[in-house]
Amino acid sequence: MSNSFFQKDIVSIRDFDKKKFETIFDATDKIIKMNPSERRELARGKTLGYLFFEPSTRTRLSFEAAMASLGGTSIGIADASSSSAKKGESLADTVKIMSLYSDVLVLRHQLDGSSRFAAEISEKPMINAGSGTEEHPTQAILDLYTIWKEKKRIDGLKIGIVGDLKYGRTVYSLLYALGNYKVDVHLISPTALKIRADSTYEIKKRLPYKESTDLEENLDDFDVLYVTRIQKERFADAEEYAKVKGSYKIVPDMLKKMKDDVIIMHPLPRLDEISHDLDSTKQAKYFKQAEYGKDTRAALLALILNENGF
Repeated sequence: MSNSFFQKDIVSIRDFDKKKFETIFDATDKIIKMNPSERRELARGKTLGYLFFEPSTRTRLSFEAAMASLGGTSIGIADASSSSAKKGESLADTVKIMSLYSDVLVLRHQLDGSSRFAAEISEKPMINAGSGTEEHPTQAILDLYTIWKEKKRIDGLKIGIVGDLKYGRTVYSLLYALGNYKVDVHLISPTALKIRADSTYEIKKRLPYKESTDLEENLDDFDVLYVTRIQKERFADAEEYAKVKGSYKIVPDMLKKMKDDVIIMHPLPRLDEISHDLDSTKQAKYFKQAEYGKDTRAALLALILNENGF
């Protein structure tokens, strides 16, 4: 069986189509059901190299956990201050060295274009784990998988995406990915945090969407509510952040206005945009979403590392 992911870079979700998503979904289901001893043969003797120049909890740890579940090992940089970047080493040299030590690389970097640049430099497959304000493709994969598993479909759903739509790279990857499906998307954000104009043209060619600033007016419509935090670290001006901080908060009373089977998602970390009182409700899927992150990344790594799939 041919495996189109073998030794391929994962830089942009725009390189994916519905068939590729289905391949990963099926592979993830297989990974979850696989006997652990059999699963540990999929990357035995292989090494994942990670380069994280921005803070991360779920992405880095889920990649490490995924690689360990496949029988592989992980090495890398979890903090730029502990690497030779602190001494002025270029990203190109860091990537070249890490590709000598690893079989697959994962990069998170604050600069737009960093992952595409690294993919050109690396001698090994490169996975984008977040490049500036651009994209976070493996987050979009796990987001789609979460919707697919929890709602049993993607086509035909009404999806609300709320919060920081200007700087949230998870949002852009998710919108590009949803362009492969027939969905009704509603974007809700403060005016200052609307989706960036330079991205709207390409997205709208494949995915019609509505925009508003009012969260509650359409709560009863959504099958999926995808919440994002307002990203303080992306603001150059602290006063501008203060104006939009806390714009939206999902609280238990809102569930009365929503469909009983709505699912609430969040790429995490959260601040105060989802009340902790929702954590125990059946609608809250953000922790399950994080768990699926390990499984989808394990499936992706297994596909990249095994020529004939598994």
